Amino acid sequence: MKRIDLKRKGIAMILCMSLLAACGDKEALSDNAAADGSREAVSGQEAGAAPTQGDGNDAASGSASAEQDTGGLTEDAAEYEGIEGSGAYNYGEALQKALLFYELQRSGDLPEKVRCNWRGDSALNDGADVGLDLTGGWYDAGDHVKFNLPMAYSGAMLAWSFCEFPDAYRESGQLPYLLDDLRWVNDYLMKCHPEEDVYYYQVGNGGSDHSWWGPAEVLPMERPAYKVDASAPGSTVCAEAAASLASAAVVFSANGDADYAKRCLEHAEGLYRMADQGRSDAGYTQANGFYDSHSGFYDELAWAGTWLYLATGQEEYLEKAEKDYRAKEWDYNWSLCWDDVHIGAALLLARETKDGFYQDEVEKHLDYWSTGTSDGQRIRYTPKGLAWLDQWGPLRYATTTAFVAAVYSESELCGSSRKDAYWEFACSQADYALGSSGRSYVCGFGKNPPVHPHHRTAQASWSNNMNEPASHRHTLYGALVGGPDASDNYTDEVSNYVTNEVACDYNAGFTGLLAAMYGRYHGKTLKDFGAVEKPDGAEFYVEAGINADGNDFTEIKALVYNVSAWPARVAEDLELRYFVDLSEVYAAGGTAGNIEISNNYMAGGRIEGLKVWEEDKHLYYLSVVFDDGSLYPGGQEHYKKEIQVRMRNPLGVWEDDNDPSFEGLAGVKGQTVTAYGIALYEKGSLIFGSEPEGGEDAGTVVSEAPGQGNAWDPAGGNAAKNDASANGELSVSVRYDGMGSSATALAGTMEVRRAGGTSLALNELEIDYYFTADGGSTPVFECYHAAVQGAGGSYQALSGVKGTFKNASGKDADSCCVISFGDSLLLDKDATLVLSFSIHRSDWSMMDTTNDHSAAAAEHIVFRYKGDTIFGEEP
Repeated sequence: MKRIDLKRKGIAMILCMSLLAACGDKEALSDNAAADGSREAVSGQEAGAAPTQGDGNDAASGSASAEQDTGGLTEDAAEYEGIEGSGAYNYGEALQKALLFYELQRSGDLPEKVRCNWRGDSALNDGADVGLDLTGGWYDAGDHVKFNLPMAYSGAMLAWSFCEFPDAYRESGQLPYLLDDLRWVNDYLMKCHPEEDVYYYQVGNGGSDHSWWGPAEVLPMERPAYKVDASAPGSTVCAEAAASLASAAVVFSANGDADYAKRCLEHAEGLYRMADQGRSDAGYTQANGFYDSHSGFYDELAWAGTWLYLATGQEEYLEKAEKDYRAKEWDYNWSLCWDDVHIGAALLLARETKDGFYQDEVEKHLDYWSTGTSDGQRIRYTPKGLAWLDQWGPLRYATTTAFVAAVYSESELCGSSRKDAYWEFACSQADYALGSSGRSYVCGFGKNPPVHPHHRTAQASWSNNMNEPASHRHTLYGALVGGPDASDNYTDEVSNYVTNEVACDYNAGFTGLLAAMYGRYHGKTLKDFGAVEKPDGAEFYVEAGINADGNDFTEIKALVYNVSAWPARVAEDLELRYFVDLSEVYAAGGTAGNIEISNNYMAGGRIEGLKVWEEDKHLYYLSVVFDDGSLYPGGQEHYKKEIQVRMRNPLGVWEDDNDPSFEGLAGVKGQTVTAYGIALYEKGSLIFGSEPEGGEDAGTVVSEAPGQGNAWDPAGGNAAKNDASANGELSVSVRYDGMGSSATALAGTMEVRRAGGTSLALNELEIDYYFTADGGSTPVFECYHAAVQGAGGSYQALSGVKGTFKNASGKDADSCCVISFGDSLLLDKDATLVLSFSIHRSDWSMMDTTNDHSAAAAEHIVFRYKGDTIFGEEP
């Protein structure tokens, strides 16, 4: 097998040498013959409550997606191309998909042409907190932190795999994608090195990132950038970045891009100097608990020094690499990984120095993993043949070690007595990952592949809830999951981050192993294949019902949903239109200008008023615009927004039955149904519902709504207003929805954090909300949403929340709503109870909010635990 000759005297010499010729002919594998890991595409699953496409008599589906150029690719590609294979599995398709995985992990501003329609631009403000552009790179795993240590390791491993098996990438047609991946990651690493002695090693905080479960395109949290420098060094992370950049310089030089190779090499040398001079990880702290450097920095220094020698030919780098390698003794019974790269350095040093010391290091390590060492030490194997090192990512360790075994077996260093054993070990581990145990461990490949990887964007939850939806909406093509336990037991569950985690470093050695397998056995790739899916249902839709009606008015309650995932996106230009026919108003001598509009409850959006649709036919529409960025698939309070809007004709004439948007809503009170008669537009295009014919006169406002959106009425005196208060027991904040001096409801969201003391059982907690009824019809309590958000990011929805009413006395209070919980869930320290509620009259008539005790201030809401007051002031 051919490889790039890594012993060079510098990049100038590399540019004078071409890639080696292709490998010899191999026996053919039939066009994706059955026993082989043949393709079984896994399509997105239903999105839960969202209506499916095609419902509603030719109504728009709600699934318009963001503009993306996928070049006609599809996940349903069925035609194969390339060299037929002779191996047990289709290594061509497996290599193709393993590389595609890295495109699915991309952060930042994506290219104009992409191979996936469910990933979009994301984290475009990375680095803004330090005045830099730190966009780009790869998200680490199923989360969205950019941890540079495993990221740079992955870049170096991919580059090394090309150096060893260049023809595999060229013959399989995957070289352009590999080069794009290497450029993507190394562009980012160079951004992270803006000054000679400054390197940003992480973007995003692990704690806050892991506490939220949603797609990358709508990240809600701050993403701070963390650096090391001369005063706070990080030798491990700087040296690993140097290795990635130096190895990339070798690859791009060999592929004719001298300018890019030069840029990579300049940064590689600068980062290596930082690592070499610092010789400490004192400043590398923010990754603690996620990617601690357990092995220290000598292995990374040796690894980076060797790659710099290979890129420059400068003996100084080789001498330093040898010295750093020998600075400590290394375990032979672990694996090459993001934390410990000494075996990679040893193999390269063995080949460059011909020193038997390094050769012995590699062979003892590989003997332990395959046939056993001379003293009888051998890794544990599962009953079905996986070399099993550890419960965390056993497939990652096995396939990476198999890559090392394949490289060494193909090298001139490997004696004939070991060559076959090492190669057979490499094949066995590749085949285990691809299906020899009876199932595939690679998403979107082979028989019975994982469909529930621990990956936020692939699952595409809209509610910040790992349990919703029940099935992933996207296929994370090419991702290698963590793998089974030592008895081959495996659980395909999204919550099981032990067996079902995926990560850039998991795929790194695995991709190299597939290149090795392809180099010997080949295998066809799918023609015109990409992670380009059909949406599983409506991404935006509307539910509605009638709140109240009378002889002169209709009040509608509507919920606008954003469960977008192709890709997920914030609603920045969304408009709801409720179409009305005012023929009866004109027949009675009135006009559209007579119609009064009031926004009684607005959890989001703003009313633009009543607008013309087709004036000759007296068709108009109520326009509600969502453009403030608050409607996005990021949590219970974000993915849906409720509005309650009343349209009234003071002349006393009003009919619903002739209104186009009233279709399907007759008799729907106290509930909502999918409202196909209400139209929803994104950027002016109809994406859900239906619109009446006409529209030539559309757009002119004929009746505006007073008190737009969520604006507060400063003249409201004691009117409900946002507020927060705290004591040693609780911290309470309240955000009211669109409340002025009068409204149809006291409504908003209360957040209650347990500030101190022991845990509170919610079924023993009572919230007393005091207000003045001002006569009128019977008061009603509604709970729109309730949940407990744990300090560590856990989420638990609550049921059985109810409100009962009793008489009260005192200033600004003659009534009290007692809110109680049927759930015995504990509110632990630093956990937060979230409660979205409404108190209104049964006929939704207007209420005076200027004389309500609890609405005036958060500290006027009273909390009692087992009968004792723990927060708040009574009237």
